[in-house]
Amino acid sequence: MTALVPAAPAFDPRLRVSDGVRRWRNLKSGLVSALCVLGAVVVVTPLALVFGYLVFKGAGSLNWDFFTKTPAPVGETGGGIAHAIGGTFLLIGMASLVGIPVGVLGAIYLTEYARPAFAARVRFAADVLNGVPSIVWGIVAYGIFVLPGGSPLSLGKFSALAGAATLAFIMIPLIVRTAEEVLLLVPNGYREAGLALGIAKWKISLHIVAKTAFRGILTGVLLAVARISGETAPLLFTALGNNDWGRGLGEPIAALPLQIYAYAISPYDDWHRQAWAAALVLLLVVLTMNLSLRFLTRERIVKVARRQLPTDVPPAAPVAQAHAG
Repeated sequence: MTALVPAAPAFDPRLRVSDGVRRWRNLKSGLVSALCVLGAVVVVTPLALVFGYLVFKGAGSLNWDFFTKTPAPVGETGGGIAHAIGGTFLLIGMASLVGIPVGVLGAIYLTEYARPAFAARVRFAADVLNGVPSIVWGIVAYGIFVLPGGSPLSLGKFSALAGAATLAFIMIPLIVRTAEEVLLLVPNGYREAGLALGIAKWKISLHIVAKTAFRGILTGVLLAVARISGETAPLLFTALGNNDWGRGLGEPIAALPLQIYAYAISPYDDWHRQAWAAALVLLLVVLTMNLSLRFLTRERIVKVARRQLPTDVPPAAPVAQAHAG
């Protein structure tokens, strides 16, 4: 028998879109597109203006001595900020060694293991800490790490350790909140599939959920690093600053924000020019770290994660045969 093919439904003229409606839709689409472009321009323009002004004011002071020498004696011209650049990287590195693991693991605990009530309290506390002014962080850190007898953790003096610990405390709540929001976006089906394969829950959290949300977690880490890179008030109360290379982690240390502050309030024009140059260097350091991490983790991490996925799936054929029998 020949199969009967259903006839195509007749076209309803009432469904035809008139030219006036089509023009109105195109007008609305163009208007929304223009508003989106305008919003993007408004967001990018302040960054472009700041970067352009820093280049205009500080590029002329950038030279080899600026990157390789320490400051010249007071009242003399020349010198550089090599000690401040090294101190900035040292402080950021030590703070990241503590802040990144604690923040990421704390976010994983809140999303995968914590009870909803406890997670809500921690989330609220992290939001409050993210809104605390940096000067408050500095005063509290001064009482904990610097003030003699202020606490059992007090070193009794300004030091690089106190500055790095303060920056780590600033990083942790920001990383926790950003990483948690990204981890919550991972579909529950990934977790259920891992449990169905008999994978331990901690492996699911680290090797499946965390890898899936890796790009978002990295974004939160970069935001935290960018924030602490420009913090000045906490370092004034903890690291204090130094006009030479630091003699150890238990001694005061220089940093780019501290050097910019010291040069900006000085009465010397040459130091003012170096302050603009140091601000430009600080912006370039943050920009370079962001671009480098983005480039290095763009495709490589995805490919490595795919190669590490389990390929041996437990056979389900006996179960299927039993049902078939």
